[in-house]
Amino acid sequence: MFRLLPLFLLPTAALAQSEPVSQGPANTDYAPAFAEQTRAPALADTSVSTAVFAEGLEHPWGIASLPGGQYLVTERPGRMRVITADGGLSAEIGGLPQVDPRGQGGLLDVAVGPDFATDRTVWWSYAKPVDSGSVTAVARGTLAADWSEMSDVRDIWLQSPAVDTPQHYGSRLVFDGQGNLYITTGERSSVRNRVLAQDLDATYGKVIRITPDGSIPADNPFVGLPGDGSIWSFGHRNIQGAALQPQTGALWTVEHGPAGGDELNQPMAGFNYGWPMVSYGVNYNGSALGEGQTSMEGVTEPVYYWDPVIAPGGMLFYQGESFADWQGDLLIAGLNPGALVRLEMQDGQVTGEEHLLTDLGRIRDVEEMADGDLLLLIDDADGAVIRVSPGE
Repeated sequence: MFRLLPLFLLPTAALAQSEPVSQGPANTDYAPAFAEQTRAPALADTSVSTAVFAEGLEHPWGIASLPGGQYLVTERPGRMRVITADGGLSAEIGGLPQVDPRGQGGLLDVAVGPDFATDRTVWWSYAKPVDSGSVTAVARGTLAADWSEMSDVRDIWLQSPAVDTPQHYGSRLVFDGQGNLYITTGERSSVRNRVLAQDLDATYGKVIRITPDGSIPADNPFVGLPGDGSIWSFGHRNIQGAALQPQTGALWTVEHGPAGGDELNQPMAGFNYGWPMVSYGVNYNGSALGEGQTSMEGVTEPVYYWDPVIAPGGMLFYQGESFADWQGDLLIAGLNPGALVRLEMQDGQVTGEEHLLTDLGRIRDVEEMADGDLLLLIDDADGAVIRVSPGE
């Protein structure tokens, strides 16, 4: 059983502080490109309460709301379930493809289509075993009315090439509101593979943009040019968080850096984000990446970076009523050292930061409920879904 104190309260401060959030020493002495790029001023602490919403999940990874107040949730070993409105768990949904659960693989994100109420179509990403290793794959299927089975299952997108490194698969799924689907990928981690984040013939370390049936939109930036036409942006390390900003419709992502250098980006069509040529982090052994550069001509700077890391998971722009002061803020699930990270955003820049719920462990994803409360996935062998409400 996942163990958690039923109520967790944080003290409320009157004003945001000028010092940044306490997060330990940096791994590097790199200077940011502009003042607002890292270590923003700490925001006033928010009082919150927590309660276990659902438990008995093995390494939950992705969650998506259903129209009836239920939620689809994935478990990395390959299971997908429905969580009822009162926190009950359905049986495992049948019909899903085999996953490669090694390393960071398995069943990953899940997304409900905009027409789910009429067509019951669901999309999910997973590590797919193939002859020469594994690939990040995205599949779609139709969920039975009784939640028992996924039918008409087919892969609509496969990463290429396949390798036998079971790390850095990405991958979040985000509908763009214009009839397309964004997929985020990783560069599969190894020194040999990471250079493919710069290769436009490979879909490693990319943001991918396709239609929901897997075809390539005609206005993608590399259509008609050398390279893979599904690529939207490139030069990423391992993107595990993505969300549309409601006010602008723009895609935002967060990606894992090495030792330091986690990044918040707003990926633009055809832009290069630099990995592995530049980074605000260093290798895990402390050595410099490449020539130790943080900037390079033709490479887009991150909007924000963390050093040390937060190890970002899923994210969203808050739109609810429970936390009135959070409207439009960016909420990011943090895996290491573990936190819900809140960023205050103004004019496309980060103006404040808060780390909440630092005692819950590895927070993998965050979902907003209809009433404005939050659900957090705790990525653990004995994992759970935690409901977050305003503190008393």
